[in-house]
Amino acid sequence: MDYIQIPAIAEKVSRIALGTWVMGGWMWGGIDEKEAIQAIIKAVDGGINIIDTAPIYGFGKAEEIVGKALRLIGKSHPIVIATKFGLEWNQRGEIRRNSSPTRIKQEIEDSLRRLGLSVIDIYQVHWPDSKVPFEQTAECLLKLKEQGKIRAIGVSNFSPRQMELFKKAAPIHTNQPPYNLFEREIEKELLAYCIKEGIATLTYGVLCRGLLTGKFRPDSTFPDGDLRKIDPKFQGENFLRYLQAVEKFRPIAARYGKSLAQFAACWALMQPGVSVVLWGARGPSQIEEAFGATGWSLAQEDLRMIDKILTETIPQPIGPEFMAPIEG
Repeated sequence: MDYIQIPAIAEKVSRIALGTWVMGGWMWGGIDEKEAIQAIIKAVDGGINIIDTAPIYGFGKAEEIVGKALRLIGKSHPIVIATKFGLEWNQRGEIRRNSSPTRIKQEIEDSLRRLGLSVIDIYQVHWPDSKVPFEQTAECLLKLKEQGKIRAIGVSNFSPRQMELFKKAAPIHTNQPPYNLFEREIEKELLAYCIKEGIATLTYGVLCRGLLTGKFRPDSTFPDGDLRKIDPKFQGENFLRYLQAVEKFRPIAARYGKSLAQFAACWALMQPGVSVVLWGARGPSQIEEAFGATGWSLAQEDLRMIDKILTETIPQPIGPEFMAPIEG
């Protein structure tokens, strides 16, 4: 496992982080809690020492599962915990952005309780909330840092312009944007900005909601409530084009003796400005594969071939915009 230093965190963190969205069950077809806890334990035993979660993942469920796993693991392994705030929901499951100081003060206490912690290592604004001045949100986070309730201040899904406004009131240590072979929008400006400003990136969606694992076929279907049911990449002709690209990637991965998922994660980790990639898992069997995603690299000729495949197969890439929650 490869490790990297990120701002405001004393411990070096693994370049593969365990992502826990799927552990919340919501939008992923449910979850077996015991399996999820075993996945966390296996990840930590294998050298993954950073776990990313959020209250919205199962409406508190994922944070609770992480908390239960941490109690089982104890203090034998130092683990960096990253969670988020800024999304609220009601009993109908409707979600809105809310990064107001009142919401933050409520969320930090709820997250600390669910996780069983006294301090959160990385606290991230889940989505930019245009109805609350970014400086106001930043000031609130800076106070939490001064109070010792958080160690590092992070944002997620923020543009460089939004980060500039935020930074007028508080530093930004990490940014969590979507990034994978099929969703590369952040290459235009954001990665270069983060490099220049010394902001670590914890990129999510490295396997593009399972598309880059190679497990789907043209006749694959998804139940109502599954995130992929509303992802345009998993529909009609789009789905066929993306599957075609995946099949063209398969022999490249095979030359290195790696799975498609390991290949996709390695590619992302090789890109300038990418610090850490999140690897989602619902059980221990999906964690083993993650251990083979670091410690090797793709040849330059293969990187050029990958770009050629993408250009020829998917001339008009579809981004992850469908996931954005509505504004307050």
